[in-house]
Amino acid sequence: MASKSDLVFFCKNCGYESLKWVGQCPSCKEWNTMTEAPSGKKGKPERRTAAGIRTELKPLTLDEIELDEEERTTTGIAELDRVLGGGIVRGSLILVGGDPGIGKSTLLLQVCRNLTEKGTRVMYISGEESASQIKMRAVRIGSFNDKLKVACDTSLDEIVSVIEKNRPDAVVIDSIQTMVNESVNAAAGSVSQVRESTGVLMRVAKGLGVTVFIVGHVTKDGAVAGPRVLEHMVDTVLYFEGDVRGTYRILRGVKNRFGSTDEIGVFEMFENGLGEVANPSEYLLSGRAEQASGNVVTCTIEGTRPLLVEIQALVCDKTFDFPKRQATGLDFNRVSLLMAVLEKRVGMHLGLSDAYVNIAGGLKLSEPASDLGLVIAVVSSYRDRPVDPKLAAFGEVGLNGEVRAVSMCDRRVNEAKKMGFSTVIVPKANHKSIENIKGIEIIEASSVEDAIRLI
Repeated sequence: MASKSDLVFFCKNCGYESLKWVGQCPSCKEWNTMTEAPSGKKGKPERRTAAGIRTELKPLTLDEIELDEEERTTTGIAELDRVLGGGIVRGSLILVGGDPGIGKSTLLLQVCRNLTEKGTRVMYISGEESASQIKMRAVRIGSFNDKLKVACDTSLDEIVSVIEKNRPDAVVIDSIQTMVNESVNAAAGSVSQVRESTGVLMRVAKGLGVTVFIVGHVTKDGAVAGPRVLEHMVDTVLYFEGDVRGTYRILRGVKNRFGSTDEIGVFEMFENGLGEVANPSEYLLSGRAEQASGNVVTCTIEGTRPLLVEIQALVCDKTFDFPKRQATGLDFNRVSLLMAVLEKRVGMHLGLSDAYVNIAGGLKLSEPASDLGLVIAVVSSYRDRPVDPKLAAFGEVGLNGEVRAVSMCDRRVNEAKKMGFSTVIVPKANHKSIENIKGIEIIEASSVEDAIRLI
């Protein structure tokens, strides 16, 4: 049993270390995130690099450093390759998180199948399932060749030994919370175990040039369980989002050292695994009620991909003394701000009404370009007047009611044109970037009042 002097406290959110427990983390200012854990082995630590132990530290100039071209391997799943930035990079460490049953293990098993068909040697290591359970899922996905090896163990020392002996090209660890590092005196899944186990796998990936996929459990808030430093250690962080009771899944890249962040891939769950959705805009707009008030299509950018999504608003007379506000898929504070702009700048008395806002399809919008679409949807529902179903609108709305410019305006307009929309409302400040686009009516608005008057 560890003595009191061997115990320290780690912040589960940011990894901050303290010798005593505190209610609020001094680093990230979060409350009740400090967790007790053993401090680890004592003694003089060895100086290591990402690739292993180095006996002498020698600084180099930038001219002396040899820059090797990134060696990428496609996974055979175009949506996943898009999120990864073109494929997996040799020697990279990739963290995949998501709710239970969302499809993390299924997706990675499909990746293993595609890689082995190209002759890539892959090892699938599970600490949660038996070999027979993995085979049952593999049979449902398809046939596999002998390039895939399966092992079931939780001892990290044994796993590292097997990897060094077999030297596979890619390894899947399912999951990091079940791995046990014998040198750490703590239970599996604890802060110390997750942090130290990830550090060992990182050295294996960089030292042997093995691509390592790590499956991570998530908390009730949707973040990867364990210390936040885990996300800083890996090269790529992918989140699987969606309703486990539904059929569609969204894979989002929130960190990528080898590509752009905030890229998304859209999948659909079938009996034999996950299938790609090649045209997400079409699926997000399917089943629209075209003649209903409060429905407006806007265009958002996820990474480099423009997506058309439907904003739904329902404004009705309040049922209690205070008006109720509810937002799904949008920031609640942003919705309240825009409704205040409508009251002050347009003269709409929304204080006497309940308001509900929803993004159809389960997508979450974070960029301000959806402001104009939200404002028009609220006005449409408030006045009970439907908007033309072939109209799309996007633009950032300021506190003075002005419509401000957005990035990649030409891509958004072309996406609306490709999906058959006849009219699009854009910020007037984006005039130069779209003046050469033909085949769609473009309405330029400088303020919220202009946009409402024009439609």
